[in-house]
Amino acid sequence: MQQLPHGDVVGSLLRPIELIAARHDLSTGALSQIAFTEIEDRAVEQSIALQHDAGLEIITDGEMRRLSFQSQVPEAIEGFGDYDINAFLWGDWYGDQQIGDLSVHRPHEIGVIGKLRRKRYMSTAEFIYLRDRTNCVPKVTLPSPSLFANFWTKSKSSNAYPTIEEFLSEVTSLLHEEVAMLARLGATYIQLDAPHYPLVLDPKWADFYNSLGWSAESWLTHSVELDNAVIDGFPDVTFALHL
Repeated sequence: MQQLPHGDVVGSLLRPIELIAARHDLSTGALSQIAFTEIEDRAVEQSIALQHDAGLEIITDGEMRRLSFQSQVPEAIEGFGDYDINAFLWGDWYGDQQIGDLSVHRPHEIGVIGKLRRKRYMSTAEFIYLRDRTNCVPKVTLPSPSLFANFWTKSKSSNAYPTIEEFLSEVTSLLHEEVAMLARLGATYIQLDAPHYPLVLDPKWADFYNSLGWSAESWLTHSVELDNAVIDGFPDVTFALHL
């Protein structure tokens, strides 16, 4: 395991207004994929330059290519069904007097609807682009598999995966394969994002996991087991955990 500096960004940086507008224009057909990729590349290069200028020794791509820090999984894997940004943002959000509070309901259309099948690797293209543009340690971030409990809905998902445990086991296997490919490409620092772990302290989130058949304690125990399965067998990779 390598000795790493003690400072790096968690992963995401603020998206430039140009990129936000371009993603919208791409979705409406007002912008071509080629033109969008040029804008996306530019945003990545700006985020790399920002971190270099700040003197950081560990660099991310700012997650500029993702709708959400979790979205590269359903984007790269068939079977997740329809979703939008609210699939990742639902819940209660609290801000100051200027920003205010926001409550987003869990979208009704969420639900894995078929067996998961890889269309492409989730983050390898991101990593290669970053790796080739920095002499610092490139960090790539992947979501913790148990985050995707959100995508299992009994009425929609049970034909493909009768239990949530079977579904999450499949997600875990796909993420383990992702780590293996990233390691082969030279990745030495990979972060698992698990900001949902502290949420079990919120009674509303504890109730959500209870509705899936898990107590908060048993859910956390199982989630850690899944994380360990993702990162098992890579002695030359340092793993971080984002809570």
